[in-house]
Amino acid sequence: MHHELEKNSQTISAGTNTVTVLDYHERTKHRFDGYARGPGTLDWEAQPSPFRHFAGAPQRPLPLQKSNEGPSYAELFSGKSITSLNWNETTISQLLQFSLALSAWKQFGNSRWSLRCNPSSGNLHPTETYLIIIAIDGFEDGLYHYCVDQHQLELRCRYPNTEVLNKQALCKQPLLLLGFSSVPWREAWKYGERALRYTQHDLGHALAALSYAAATLGCEAKPIHEIGTVALQQLLGLERSDEFYADEAEYGDMLVSLHPAGETHPYTDSLIEALLQLCGSGEWHGRANRLDSRHLYKWPLVDEVANAVHSPARPSEQKHQAEFWPGAIAAAEHPLSQQSARTLFLQRRSAQAFDANATMTSDDFFRLMDRLLPRSELPPWSAQTAPGRIHIVVFVHSVEGLAPGLYAMPRRRAALDTMKAELREDLLWEVVDNAPTHLPFYRLVKANARRAAMKLSCQQAIAGDGVFSLSMLAEFEPVVGAQAWRYKDLFCEAGMTGQSLYLEAEAIGMRGTGIGCFFDDPVHETLGLQGKTLQSIYHFTVGAPINDARLASLAPYSSTSSCTSSSK
Repeated sequence: MHHELEKNSQTISAGTNTVTVLDYHERTKHRFDGYARGPGTLDWEAQPSPFRHFAGAPQRPLPLQKSNEGPSYAELFSGKSITSLNWNETTISQLLQFSLALSAWKQFGNSRWSLRCNPSSGNLHPTETYLIIIAIDGFEDGLYHYCVDQHQLELRCRYPNTEVLNKQALCKQPLLLLGFSSVPWREAWKYGERALRYTQHDLGHALAALSYAAATLGCEAKPIHEIGTVALQQLLGLERSDEFYADEAEYGDMLVSLHPAGETHPYTDSLIEALLQLCGSGEWHGRANRLDSRHLYKWPLVDEVANAVHSPARPSEQKHQAEFWPGAIAAAEHPLSQQSARTLFLQRRSAQAFDANATMTSDDFFRLMDRLLPRSELPPWSAQTAPGRIHIVVFVHSVEGLAPGLYAMPRRRAALDTMKAELREDLLWEVVDNAPTHLPFYRLVKANARRAAMKLSCQQAIAGDGVFSLSMLAEFEPVVGAQAWRYKDLFCEAGMTGQSLYLEAEAIGMRGTGIGCFFDDPVHETLGLQGKTLQSIYHFTVGAPINDARLASLAPYSSTSSCTSSSK
């Protein structure tokens, strides 16, 4: 059944989709002489609600958990197994609270806005979360939506007769699947046509945050790519158009299995077929709230590309495991990494300004770089099934024992030759003497790179005031040209890389900030990139934050919060 859905969804040729996606990427580049198309004005008092809820859906509150329990952050990378816990009310609450929930409210004067464990471009949060729960104590079998600002579940579809799953030996144990979707309008409200890029960055942040939180429970979050977009949208109820507002379309992104570390996900064609049948005969509840009362601008290109990157059902990519890096490397941990991982997840913030006089030790820097190497048994890369296609160019500003300048780190061994062939011919490609021998880290240029980093990141001082900033280069046209839907994968992987940077910065007492605004082709020209084999798709910076003492920090959840409220 769902295979037929996938076939019927591919009425647009793969070639047409590729042209649409490549044209979109070119059209949404920022340039020195003009930015990608976006709204001319913003009314911050009327921004879209960051909270989705379904009016009329039965609500299932989740109990808040303590953050100072569970393994330390350092233990997640020790190579030692963490005992897997059974799914129940407490563990499901922990999974969501420490990955996708609110982490604080901030207030300045009469303005109040929320922060989450998973970051978002402009704090606009296009990502929505759904859970499929079968045979878990305390829950009715069905599809649930996660209502973030109340930390509760809303029952969207009550499944009938789930015992058929056991009779057909399709589900012999409690089953927990998580679905991610995106509402591009939340990003388009501020960023216009560039919005789809940011929704996929945010998806990567959310997937990585989920992977880290699952690891504290001895579990893995593993995407199930064998189900395509069309079947996924049916599974999540997103094709029920009469229950959503047409100008606030929501698109299915990914289905994720949550299961004990080291086990394979429970996917089978028959299981998905059965779940789709349960959706078809289930009892549906609720209607999506309106996120924005007035849509002053229209961005049809965003929806056009969102449809062009629908993915087909595709085979497992486990065969690529050989292209991941070997296991954990023993390294001296920073003392802050010995605190509870969940405490660190909740304190993650995006810095607004950095102390330009701060420095980072080389030990901290190289450990941070090491954690960006994809390792299939460690978070967040245990949630990535394809080989790394994102590679790093670093603007080093103030790292002890490391000369200021430009450096490169391929995250897949075979990519070193590609980077050498595509980047400028006059680059040094020197092995850095004090870098760990296993780390593929190379010096390209010795120079003060602060002004260049700032200029290329849309003139933002934060890119030059940190201890380093970086550009993420994606293996682009050969990948997207062959399969248009890989465009989403590349931006998702960049977001996962960003989430690793966020948490590693927190673990050494510093802070990170993702930078979605950069001048695309000037970055390429600086590096000597002439074709589109490699493209810059995300920037990031790390440093010592300058905190604004005027801002008050409030608890994330209280009896006064409401599922219909919005943050400004």
